[in-house]
Amino acid sequence: MHQRVAVAVLSIMLAVLPGLALQAAEPIRIGVVNEITGAQAEAGQFTVNGIKLALEEINKAGGVGGRPLELRIEDNQSTNPGTVLAFSKLLAEGGLAGIIGPIRSTQIQAASPTIAKGGIPTMIGGTDTSLTHVSNRWVFRARPNDSYSSRVIADFGVNTLKLKKWAIVHSTDAFGTGGKNALVAALQSLGVEPVLVQGYTNNSQDFTPIVLAIKKSGADILATYMTNSPDVGIFAKQLRQLGVTIPWVGSPSIISVTALNLAGDALHGTYAIADFTTDANDLTKGFTRKYRDRYGINPDTFASWAYDALNVLAIAMRNAGSTEPEAVRKAILGIKGYAGVEGRYVFDDNGDGLHGYNVVRNENGKIVYMKHVDFAPK
Repeated sequence: MHQRVAVAVLSIMLAVLPGLALQAAEPIRIGVVNEITGAQAEAGQFTVNGIKLALEEINKAGGVGGRPLELRIEDNQSTNPGTVLAFSKLLAEGGLAGIIGPIRSTQIQAASPTIAKGGIPTMIGGTDTSLTHVSNRWVFRARPNDSYSSRVIADFGVNTLKLKKWAIVHSTDAFGTGGKNALVAALQSLGVEPVLVQGYTNNSQDFTPIVLAIKKSGADILATYMTNSPDVGIFAKQLRQLGVTIPWVGSPSIISVTALNLAGDALHGTYAIADFTTDANDLTKGFTRKYRDRYGINPDTFASWAYDALNVLAIAMRNAGSTEPEAVRKAILGIKGYAGVEGRYVFDDNGDGLHGYNVVRNENGKIVYMKHVDFAPK
């Protein structure tokens, strides 16, 4: 009897010891700069949720080299100055093996000199192509950039929908302007000159003049690069209220949970290019189940890219056998073929890991996967 009890106690100890050892090991600190407060706090919550889900899974599997990962989260207050300050605070504290930055291109653009000076591998979600083309060797993108999104939008609209009279509406920030420029170039390569190109300032409340300009232009298709999800919701409602029903192909914000909730049926029938779609494949379906079970809501791009970003950092540290910044930087660039929920990562010399997009359709509020277009190097 005593022997059986001793064996049972020993079995419990053996099961518990790895967890205790992981807890006792010195943690690897990962910085996070994100929108905890401010206009984009709802999107920021999705991002933090994605990171924490990856953190739990990584630590449950033994961490990195037997050491647990630990987050140090800094609020950027949804602003450019706040982003620069948040990075400065984290870098001043020191002891970081990596950083997961924001998804907003304009925020990354503002903080890029600080990131370069800090010398810590930083994963970003901003899609403005220039962010990884400014000789900043510490920036790595966990999403496809807009040189790919523009090509997919243009090809789908011209060759699949067979439409040639394009209106383009875009935010005037780094993301919107970069996307607009890339889309105009992609359309011109297909022999199409847009009939309207119209910018707007983020957090606008009245899009009536833009909607009237679309109607006057005679456009038969609308394309958008809109940064903030609440703007998408407002624009969609005003667009429909004023009777514009032409096909609409939007950047990923058009299928964000926030935009879908705000716009409702005003977004039904629209198309989007999306790096993450819940039902694109078994990986995205599995991630969606885990996220929904954990947080009670479906994930979107804000959650998916951040989930992948922490996994990429963990893989790089394992492959490098080190948390030294230069070793981790080189190991990230060496990742060729990691299957994340955003897609297959093949990092190029610029630090871009993904090279394609999904095309999806909003069918009565359900986002339906149509196809994937990938330009990744073989």
